[in-house]
Amino acid sequence: MAGKNSYFISDLHLGAKYMADHLERERRVCRFLDSIKDDAAELYLLGDILDYWYEYKYVVPRGYIRFLGKLAELSDAGVRLTWVTGNHDVWLFDYLRDQLHLRVLNGHTVIESQGKRILISHGDDVGVQPAMYRFTRWCFYNKVCQWLYAAIHPRWTYPIATGWSSDNRTRRDPEQQRVISERALSRLVDFSREYHGTHPDVEAFIYGHIHLARILDEGPLPPVVFLGEWISLCSYVVLDASGNFHLRYYEE
Repeated sequence: MAGKNSYFISDLHLGAKYMADHLERERRVCRFLDSIKDDAAELYLLGDILDYWYEYKYVVPRGYIRFLGKLAELSDAGVRLTWVTGNHDVWLFDYLRDQLHLRVLNGHTVIESQGKRILISHGDDVGVQPAMYRFTRWCFYNKVCQWLYAAIHPRWTYPIATGWSSDNRTRRDPEQQRVISERALSRLVDFSREYHGTHPDVEAFIYGHIHLARILDEGPLPPVVFLGEWISLCSYVVLDASGNFHLRYYEE
């Protein structure tokens, strides 16, 4: 796939109850995927793609049929798909992995793309995090906790999970959210600087999670890329065949 690009997106939050017109939002994402299918060598989904997802052993949640079908189309066309779990789509097990022929990664991982070694992460598993958040994340990934959660009927777990998501997103005003995001950005830059000090072969860092869209590329630190979100920005990043990053916004 010489000459084709690598694409990075995160934080689509498809199905989020606090946003109107879920179907049109999903269709817009599908139109974006259509727009890149001819020049995409690979697509990286860096977490919180779905606002809530839990794969049971024999059933899967309702919804997302257009989006998942579009991923299947890309996969069948030879586009390599990688999905890094976020704090909203933690429970990706084997169903989407096997059906869509995608790679599922948990936590930060160093990949090679367009000749570059890049650390990718949703952004919630690196840097300094509050103790309560670290405990909650541990519960989410703990096998026993997952087994106990799966034993509860979805009629109870679904409204609890989606209600929690809505409360976390809507209880803060925009200025509070901006301050929180800027602090998180600083923590991720600090982590990147520390990590690069012991892993100088890493040539870039890419994060989601904080809903800011920026490429920081100054000084001795390699590029630190923040993917933004698809609630209002519809931002994504392209890594071209020459190894250059481009922050873009999907417009129709």
